[in-house]
Amino acid sequence: MRDKILVSGALLFLFAQLAQGQYTRADTLRGALLPERACYDVTFYDLNLKVKPDEKFIAGYNAITFRAIEDFNIMQIDLAKNFTIDRILFEEYQMRFRREGEAVFIHLNKTILKGTTGTIKIYYQGKPRIAPHPPWDGGFTWARDSLGRHWIGVSCQGLGASSWWPCKDHPSDEPDSMRIYCEVPEPLICISNGNLRSIQQASAGYKGYEWRVSYPINTYNVTLNIAHYTHLHDQYISADGDTLAIDYYVLDYNKEKALNHFQQVKPMLACFEKHFGKYPFWRDGFALVETPYWGMEHQSAVAYGNNYQNNKYDFDFIIVHESAHEYFGNSLTMRDNAELWIHESFATYAEAVYLECITGNKSKVIQYLKTQQAQVRNLTPMIGVFGVNYKNWLDNDIYFKGTWMLHSLRHTIDNDTLWFNTLRDFVRAFRLKNISTEQVVQFFNQRTGRYLTPIFRQYLFHTQIPQLEYKLEQKGKKVILHYRWKAAEREFNMPAWVTLNSKKKWIKIFPQSQWQTLTERKSKNISLQFNTDLMYFQPVKIQ
Repeated sequence: MRDKILVSGALLFLFAQLAQGQYTRADTLRGALLPERACYDVTFYDLNLKVKPDEKFIAGYNAITFRAIEDFNIMQIDLAKNFTIDRILFEEYQMRFRREGEAVFIHLNKTILKGTTGTIKIYYQGKPRIAPHPPWDGGFTWARDSLGRHWIGVSCQGLGASSWWPCKDHPSDEPDSMRIYCEVPEPLICISNGNLRSIQQASAGYKGYEWRVSYPINTYNVTLNIAHYTHLHDQYISADGDTLAIDYYVLDYNKEKALNHFQQVKPMLACFEKHFGKYPFWRDGFALVETPYWGMEHQSAVAYGNNYQNNKYDFDFIIVHESAHEYFGNSLTMRDNAELWIHESFATYAEAVYLECITGNKSKVIQYLKTQQAQVRNLTPMIGVFGVNYKNWLDNDIYFKGTWMLHSLRHTIDNDTLWFNTLRDFVRAFRLKNISTEQVVQFFNQRTGRYLTPIFRQYLFHTQIPQLEYKLEQKGKKVILHYRWKAAEREFNMPAWVTLNSKKKWIKIFPQSQWQTLTERKSKNISLQFNTDLMYFQPVKIQ
């Protein structure tokens, strides 16, 4: 259960207008907290499944324990329409329900009073969606390893957890904890989130694996990984002396390769601890699980499928990026899918933070950031449409434009101690909480003592990047630089660095929307440059 955000009828109307022609009622049922969803909070999920790999089939039930926020007798849960619901039980009685696409409305046999708790149990079966292009276009991946054996993974960010199990599929509501029990054919092994509590002999030829998550978990982070895994165990000692369990689950023939490649994990954890605080899911441990797709930030069971390859900067960015999501996305979670930038911008920026940790070379960090900047498209705002099942979450800009926004904010503040203390305090303040864009901006304003709102808004809500318009004027032996910001946000207040002479130091200027001037006393050796390594903007010469 997390902090909740309720959507009023007026806001829903606004969202509907914004989404007209692009979004359907089904998208609203998935993306909005309508009364049948807002009336309850989930406190515990108990997911029990049997997976039949040869048939690409799953069956079982999910028991959902909830607490009533308001009196209600109808509640909505979500489940993909390709699944058959066999029955829904409440207090051991079978309940009536109706389906509207992927929304399931359960008609309870009594009014649930505000503040009381209950449990519904949904029995279901079917063939889950096969992922066309995981993890971006997700579902189940029914793959084979190099020896032809079953290798199964699940990825459903954007698609939603309801694509394979019944739940309240909205990012604002996470259970306090969760149990995941999965039966698979022997000798396959099932790896899920949290800690392995037991392995049980199930029906003939099947074993059941029981996993427990002891923290809140976003539904899209719940996963199954089924393969011929071998288990490698290690531990990380934090700065205060605590011991964190580290577990690696890799295909059995990749054991030696993994032992060598994953040596970068502990330096990464140390870097993240320094800048973001201690690993947020300490009791559940940190794990990497080898998957047949590239990667995903599954909480305490991070999906890894980058084939043990480092980039030219000598680190595996999939390990770093997906592990950073344990802080940004899993612990600190968006309230609405329209705000996925909160997850992806900070996690992408963490790659640059890690590179700076291991090299101490800021020039190399700038070089790395420029490779990301080249992938910015500036086609859609980073903020999406609220209250619907937002479809454009895969746009590159929430990754790469987002990291350049943060890089620009760092140099706007121009005080690395303050910047990194702010990042660390930010993660700590919203640990295991849901957060909105407005809260992010308010926190950075208050913690830094700067009015950063126009900078955040420029990059988040507008497609175009700010332009620094300039013109040069010669007056005798003086050269005068005229400059101003051209930005969608009228109060845009980001500083910039400029030099008029290649032999002189950078000068920090504070452009506004009105023209300002900078004068160079001697006209010799004029070499105008704006420092676009530190801030993300476009210099534009005005004739």
